[in-house]
Amino acid sequence: MIIFGVDPGYARIGYGVVEKTNNGLKPVAVGTVETPPTESIPVRLAMLDERLTAILRAHKPDAVAVEELFFNTNVTTGIKVAQARGVILVCAIKECGRLYEYTPLQVKMALTGNGRAEKQQVQYMVKALLGLQEVPKPDDAADALAVAICHANTSEYKHRTLN
Repeated sequence: MIIFGVDPGYARIGYGVVEKTNNGLKPVAVGTVETPPTESIPVRLAMLDERLTAILRAHKPDAVAVEELFFNTNVTTGIKVAQARGVILVCAIKECGRLYEYTPLQVKMALTGNGRAEKQQVQYMVKALLGLQEVPKPDDAADALAVAICHANTSEYKHRTLN
């Protein structure tokens, strides 16, 4: 099973692709999609759509896992991220059809067993679970892999409990 994880953003979206096999998880790809701050919001959203669609088509995932938004104090940035997240959700449905959403608490819980884990703890687990030499950079890319791992762990749990 190929799982495509996404860490939503406005200026930068993190993505991580993992393959779930009988032998565990294997990293496939990790990266970011960035948009130039000099462009208007509609142009940046169109760029996100185009680039994310191309990446999804290249990896042909069986599932897309997206982190839900965590609103901070900056509402203006939150609105822009929400708009970008809308583009991500539409791309995921159009290109894959199987979309799953996880809160930051669920992602932390699935990777560390602690829903209040620090970012460094989550990044360490991404590195350890995927057998990586170092934590992927930037943080958005590592966070996207964490979302993909969360789905891999959660879908396994659902499978075991439902059967």
